[in-house]
Amino acid sequence: MESVKVSLACALLLFAVSSIASATIVEHTFNVQNLTMSRLCKRQVITVVNGSLPGPTVRVKEGDSLIIHVINNSPHNITIHWHGIFHRLTVWADGPSMITQCPIQPGHRYAYRFNITGQEGTLWWHAHSSFLRATVYGAIIIRPKPGHSYPFPKPHKEVPILFGEWWNTDVVALEEAAIATGVPPNNSDAYTINGLPGNLYPCSKDRMFNLDVVKGKLYLLRIINAAMNNQLFFKIANHKMTVVAADAVYTNPYLTDVIAIAPGQTVDALLYADQSISSSYYMAAHPYASAPGVPFPNTTTRGVIHYIGSASKTHRTKRVLMPKLPSFFDTPTAHRFYSNLTSLVGGPHWVPVPRHVDEEMLVTIGLGLEACADTAMCPKFSASMNNHSFVLPKKLSILEAVFNGVEGIFTPDFPSQPPVKFNYTDPNITQINPGLLFAQKTTSAKVLKFNTTVDLVLQNHALIAAENHPMHLHGFNFHVLAQGFGNYDPTRDRSKYNLVDPQFRNTLAVPVGGWAVTRFTADNPGAWIMHCHIDVHLPFGLGMVFVVENGPTKSTSVPPPPPDLPRC
Repeated sequence: MESVKVSLACALLLFAVSSIASATIVEHTFNVQNLTMSRLCKRQVITVVNGSLPGPTVRVKEGDSLIIHVINNSPHNITIHWHGIFHRLTVWADGPSMITQCPIQPGHRYAYRFNITGQEGTLWWHAHSSFLRATVYGAIIIRPKPGHSYPFPKPHKEVPILFGEWWNTDVVALEEAAIATGVPPNNSDAYTINGLPGNLYPCSKDRMFNLDVVKGKLYLLRIINAAMNNQLFFKIANHKMTVVAADAVYTNPYLTDVIAIAPGQTVDALLYADQSISSSYYMAAHPYASAPGVPFPNTTTRGVIHYIGSASKTHRTKRVLMPKLPSFFDTPTAHRFYSNLTSLVGGPHWVPVPRHVDEEMLVTIGLGLEACADTAMCPKFSASMNNHSFVLPKKLSILEAVFNGVEGIFTPDFPSQPPVKFNYTDPNITQINPGLLFAQKTTSAKVLKFNTTVDLVLQNHALIAAENHPMHLHGFNFHVLAQGFGNYDPTRDRSKYNLVDPQFRNTLAVPVGGWAVTRFTADNPGAWIMHCHIDVHLPFGLGMVFVVENGPTKSTSVPPPPPDLPRC
């Protein structure tokens, strides 16, 4: 009998140990502080996390719980958004300033607590208050839980590739001036790979990302576009890549020699090191400029891949091959990449397309002008969704207002259809109706009942200029059923819906002068912002909020806020 008790005790101990091993509490401290850094022949004060650019990589397994203690030792208000994390029942940790929380003020702190459930792949974190995202960002790498594997060959090494933008100026002052004048901020001075501009920029010969590879080995590139305002083309000389995930959702393998990636998006791509070791190979990125008439920084960042194991040549004596990047204005190449990705049916965490739709929405997106009394400051650029130009509340976050029943913070009147229907993609429409340029400034939300399935058509308009807008939805992934150019026509375009293996992602680059059909189920209660991830467009008003009501049970309802939630 004693031996049975011992065996039972051992079994219980093994079960407990295995449970702890499969689900871990991962804890980090993020110290937000100012740092003087040298780039492009100049010393510049920037805001960073833990003294590095990019900030620390958060590595977790699916099923883990995260606690991130953010201590604000900078002179700026700050929040951190965990881009792409679902935050089921942890909406208080989502992070967008004045949507789910008031900002963490200088000298204060806040602990973000959330779980990683039903997600694997590459996501990222970044500041979600003012232009601080330019230097406050880092990768989130979610691996399968123990006993599970990738649905592709195991790589020899995993390599984060984070694209960024660098300004030789104070980015907070840059945004403040843009908001005050209604004029877009100055373009960045450089693009970066893992914080380094590369040797095409001044004083940057030795500030370039280097990757050593072994011939015959497989590498997983975890690519993140953390750039502020620009979509990018990315290539590696003489190499092809196989895309296996996008926005932390596994895809059918897609072989390509070029990746198009919008701000906010992530792409996981396998790289097979199969080229000659006698050469080195540049990786390079430059912008995809969907609106040719709009100024953009037309420069190129690059890093270099070195094959190791050759005794005949050192890195410095090898010739380095440069890839031929697409034209800045190559919309066909960008659209081919964006529209050809498909989900891996039956793969880990695959979600089939819901077939029943409860609500249909058509939402126009784009730039316009702001009506203002001060003629010396007019016209100001503005932006809107369905003719509502979004303004962040100032007294209380929207989530706190929803939870506590506080009125006057937002209005639940975001329209499901455009208030005025017109030829959205006609660049001359404002000559006939100039009033279309002006949208009302409002803090408006669309209220959805719990578990509502929504068809959301995003329609670009051309009132100022047709442009590809990367639209990001917090708290959810959405299926991308179809996308195209011109005006969406349900009679014509419903036949194009992919209901079998569409992309399932959190950030979608809506085609320039075109549309995209998305579908999601509102099964995550809370207040969730949807906005353009071109950062200059959000303060102009290109955003809105979905308020998802509580479900019928405690496990489908927003819990009370944590005691350390920042106060306004």
